[in-house]
Amino acid sequence: MRIRLVPVLAVIVLSLPLTVTTASGGPKPIPLPISLATVIPAPAEAETETEGFRLGPETVIGAAGAARPIAEQLAAALRPATGYELPVRSGAAGIDLLLNKGADQRLGDEGYALTVRPGGVELRANRPAGLFAGVQTLRQLLPPEIEADSVQQRDWVLPGGRIVDRPRYAYRGAMLDLARHFHTPAEVKRYIDQISRFKINHLHLHLADDQGWRIQIDSWPRLATVGGAEGTGVRGIGGGYLTKADYRDLVRYAAERFVTIVPEIDMPGHVNAAQVAYPELTCDGVAPRPRIDIRVGYSSLCAGKEITYRFAEDVIRELAEMTPGPYLHIGGDEAHSTPHADYLAFQERVLPLVRKHGKIPAGWQEIAQAPAARDDAVVQYWNHEGATAPVVAAAGSGAKVLLSPANKAYLDMQYDLLTPGGLHWAGTIEVRTAYDWDPGTLLSGVPEESILGVEAPLWSETLRDLADLEFLAFPRLVALAELAWSPRATHDWDSFRMRLGAYGPRWTRQGVRFYSSPQIRWS
Repeated sequence: MRIRLVPVLAVIVLSLPLTVTTASGGPKPIPLPISLATVIPAPAEAETETEGFRLGPETVIGAAGAARPIAEQLAAALRPATGYELPVRSGAAGIDLLLNKGADQRLGDEGYALTVRPGGVELRANRPAGLFAGVQTLRQLLPPEIEADSVQQRDWVLPGGRIVDRPRYAYRGAMLDLARHFHTPAEVKRYIDQISRFKINHLHLHLADDQGWRIQIDSWPRLATVGGAEGTGVRGIGGGYLTKADYRDLVRYAAERFVTIVPEIDMPGHVNAAQVAYPELTCDGVAPRPRIDIRVGYSSLCAGKEITYRFAEDVIRELAEMTPGPYLHIGGDEAHSTPHADYLAFQERVLPLVRKHGKIPAGWQEIAQAPAARDDAVVQYWNHEGATAPVVAAAGSGAKVLLSPANKAYLDMQYDLLTPGGLHWAGTIEVRTAYDWDPGTLLSGVPEESILGVEAPLWSETLRDLADLEFLAFPRLVALAELAWSPRATHDWDSFRMRLGAYGPRWTRQGVRFYSSPQIRWS
C-alpha cells in the first residue's frame, strides 16, 4: 500500500496508545514502532511491507566506485553496536549501494530510492549525495541501540518497504557563529556530524564580528593574531581562530558528509575586531577599543578609503581560494553607522569582487538594497516582520532568497523565558513554532521558485561549550530540516512530534545534550 505520509502517519500515530500506566500509577511512554513512515525528515513517498531484512554476522555491504566511500561510512557506523564485520565488497550483497547508470528523473542530484525486503536491501541514487542521504534514512530504520559504541545484544531488523525521496529545496542550512565565541574545530566537526544526519547540506560559518576575528588571512595577519587572541569574544571569553589548515580540514571533513561550507566575513558593519587589529580601516585612523559586549551597529568600514576595498578583496580572494563551495557570504546587516549612500557604494564595489573570485555572493537581507545584488546573489532574509520591498525587488530580478526568519529559525532564541542560555529579542521559539510555517508562502511577493532554501542560524553570544550549542540546536534544527527537505504535503505537527519523540533515545546514546521539550512525547 502506498502511504501518503502525513495523513496516514497521523492516523497511525494517533491510533496508538500514547502511554501506559506503571505499577506506581505514573505514565510511561510507548515507543513508536520503527517503520519506513517514521523517518525524519519525512520521505516524499513510502510503501510499507510486513517483512524486513535482518542484519547478521554474515551480512556484506556491496558498493563500487564512488559509492564505496559511503558504504564504508555505513559499515563504520553499524559495526560498534552490532559487532558484525560488515565487509564492503564489489558486487551484489545483503545491502547494496548503487549509482544509477542513467539518471532517474524522480531523484535529482540528492534523492534516493531505498528498498528493504527479506532477501536484501537496495539503495539507489543518481549521485553520491543521494546515496549519503539514503544512508541517513537507513540508519534511522534500525533500533536506537545502533548508536551505542559497544556491542548490544538484540535483533537488527530493518522494516520492509520502499522509499522514493528527494529534497524540496536545494539549500538546507545551519549557521554557526564562531566570532562571538570561538568553537574549536573538534566542536564544529561534531556539529557537522549531527546536522548531516538530518540531510542538512550547508554549514554557514560566521567568522568575523565586532568581538572577534576567527580565520587566518595571510595578507592581513593581525586580523587573526589580534582579533582571535585570548580575551576576545563576548565577556572576553572564547579566544581562538582557525588556521588555514584548520579551515581546509573542516571543508574536507564536511565534504565527506556532503555538507558545503559557506564562509562569512561581515562588512561594512560588525568590523570592530578588524579595526582594532588595523586602525587604518577606520575613517580617522584611530584604533577603537576592543568590544566584549553584545551591542551591534556601531562599527563601519570607511566607504571613501581605497584601503577598504584592498582589505575586502584580499579577504575575499584568500577565502575563495580555500573554499570549493559556490557561495561566499559578505554579511551586510545592521550597518547602522554607515550612511545609506556609503552602504550602497560599498556593496556596488564589493559584491562584484565576490564574483571576480569565482563565487556567488551571499549576504543578509540588507544587501538587497544594492542594484549589484539583484542578479545572482543570495539574499538571506532574517527579519520577522514580513518581506521588505528590496527583498521582493531582488527576487523579481533573479536573486535567490534564503529564509532564516528570526522568530522561527534563530536557534539562539530561548525555548521559553525559563530555559537557560539564548536570547529572546525575536521572541521565544518552542519546537512547534520552529515547525509550523511554510517556506513557500512566508514572504508575500516572493514566489516559491525564488526560495533557495532554509537556514537555521545559531549565534553564540551565550554559548560557551558544545553542550550549550547542542541544547539550543536540538531538537529545533530537526524541525527546520524537515521544512527544507520534505514535500509540503507531508507537513503535519502530530506526526512530526511523535517521530521526533522516538528519535530522542538516539541522542541520549550519542551523548547529545538536547532540550526535552514538553511539547514532545519522548520515548
